[in-house]
Amino acid sequence: MATNRVVEDIDPLKAEKEGKVREVGPMAVWSLSSCKPGFGVDQLRDNCLETYWQSDGPQPHLVNIQFRKKTTIQDVCLYADYKLDESYTPNKISVRAGTHFHDLQEVEVMELNEPSGWVRIPLKDVLDQPIRTYLVQIAVLSNHQNGRDTHLRQIRVHSPVENNCFAAIKFPMLTSIECLAYSNIR
Repeated sequence: MATNRVVEDIDPLKAEKEGKVREVGPMAVWSLSSCKPGFGVDQLRDNCLETYWQSDGPQPHLVNIQFRKKTTIQDVCLYADYKLDESYTPNKISVRAGTHFHDLQEVEVMELNEPSGWVRIPLKDVLDQPIRTYLVQIAVLSNHQNGRDTHLRQIRVHSPVENNCFAAIKFPMLTSIECLAYSNIR
């Protein structure tokens, strides 16, 4: 089981802008186990840290992220703020993956100790590679101060940036005049 990994300053937007990862959340269908009116998926995905999803039901509180095709997922980043949300702040989170709701396997469990900012949850398979899945489920198992409902301010799902298929192939340097004439495509 992992512990709070907020030791480094995590900025998923910076990693996306630098081209290290790509956010694949818009490619998915999002659903929640429950929510208060006006505090649902739209607020969870609006890129604003002032808004949040608020659950409204028994634990565990679930966020389901379903992809239309098998997708490589490197990590899930979520934004939680104990200073603002206190007992609504998640304390223990389980991330599960599978092809559908009936074969979900737990990939990672993380305990958060009064988080204030982005929390990165890496998702690796047994070979230490990013997972490939159709469904990711984030389960809030408990909250700080034994709170009932939960607040999550943002969730971002990252896929590794695919390298060009020719990057792995080492081509010899073409130096003849005939080859150089065709080296640039206009």
